[in-house]
Amino acid sequence: MITYEWLYWLAGAFFAVWAILSLRDQRFGNAAFWGILSGSFFLGSHLSDLANGILVLALVGIAGLGGLNRSDPETTTLEERESLSGKLGNKLFFPALIVPITAVAGTLLYNYTPLSETGLFEARRETLILFGIGVVIALVAAMVWLKPPALAPAEEGRRLIDSIGWAAILPQMLAALGAVFALAGVGDIIGGLAGSAIPEGSVLLTVVVFALGMALFTMIMGNAFAAFPVMAAAIGIPLLVETYDGNPAVIGAVGMLAGFCGTLLTPMAANFNIVPAALLELKDQNAVIRQQVGTAVPLWVCNVVIIYVGAFLLWN
Repeated sequence: MITYEWLYWLAGAFFAVWAILSLRDQRFGNAAFWGILSGSFFLGSHLSDLANGILVLALVGIAGLGGLNRSDPETTTLEERESLSGKLGNKLFFPALIVPITAVAGTLLYNYTPLSETGLFEARRETLILFGIGVVIALVAAMVWLKPPALAPAEEGRRLIDSIGWAAILPQMLAALGAVFALAGVGDIIGGLAGSAIPEGSVLLTVVVFALGMALFTMIMGNAFAAFPVMAAAIGIPLLVETYDGNPAVIGAVGMLAGFCGTLLTPMAANFNIVPAALLELKDQNAVIRQQVGTAVPLWVCNVVIIYVGAFLLWN
């Protein structure tokens, strides 16, 4: 059976290659960072919580002390890239399309044919596993089609991952932080404060506070997945679902969308807002955020309306 852990091994292999290439170029900070991350992907599920915590602290220490630097591996020139782009045009997107096609078509084929009875994939992980398989197929197809140097995928991947740096793993860190906050009882504290401040029976105000909390906590943590455990424990479940009998599916789905509005407004969402500015070498690091304000605010208002109408008036 192909399990979810195989994807961790695949990711660990890529990080290991980048660590070796960094070590070859005497970028010891980069080599240590990607090497430790590779080890966590290979062995994390077999290590204790303390050992995994030490690995995380090591990653934070390397990044915090400025141990990561941008690499400069050998690549094509601007003229060569323009020539290849003009020659191949939109055909360059074909390998990228292999990934979603494999994930979607493979999932449908597996789940709605006798293949599901083979037990080839771990239950409820089929799409993620097929997504990883699609990445491998796309890589092989691109290598056969374009015939680049054997190390080109590794070198180009290293150039990109070193440009992003520690921010590449920020979503995982922040999602873990949300779970820690929930276990620490932060949601209960916020729920107590909200319960004493919101008038009893005020459903709309409760919805507003829930959606606003999702946006604000997402802005603080940089990730709606980190904010959701806190706000669900504080307001979503005890007040909106249990007290006012709201539809939990609507509250959960649209509540996350309210959090995503916060993602558009914060530099803490580095992968979405700071990394694009860095890769595009924009002088204003907050330029992406400023462009998104006009979308985030109206969308958040729409979320409040949808939660209120959907959870309490239409589907209750």
